[in-house]
Amino acid sequence: MNEGTLTVMGFDYGTRRIGVAVGQTVTQTATPLRSVVVRARRPDWDQIAAWVREYQPQKFIVGQPLRLDDRRHPLADRVLRFGRELRDRFHLPVEFIDERLSSHEAMGRAVENDAIDIDAEAARIILESWLREHAVLPRASAAAARA
Repeated sequence: MNEGTLTVMGFDYGTRRIGVAVGQTVTQTATPLRSVVVRARRPDWDQIAAWVREYQPQKFIVGQPLRLDDRRHPLADRVLRFGRELRDRFHLPVEFIDERLSSHEAMGRAVENDAIDIDAEAARIILESWLREHAVLPRASAAAARA
């Protein structure tokens, strides 16, 4: 793997389902995996662990819900607990990113494609937003940018 290249896994937390996507900093794209079911406030950790083994991410990105007026969302504490659990279970860093309109955008895409998993699509949108903010320039481009 090139220096600066990361595989990252993104999550759109919900009380019934958690959308999951995987992406890479080099391509700045993400692929929705699918949603995991939450039962009795516990995500399907076995499925998440299987994806962690398969994709070997170096970091987790979790959508942090905020209200449009920047007030704290009722799910904020649960999302933070989920992020801590990810970190503790898999010993990987977790970053949170504002995901205000990701579910709305995912629902809009669902109108175009009725087979879409809305929660996994929201996770893809969250992850691609983070990837754009953390774009890795190729070495030649980085050198040219400094010149």
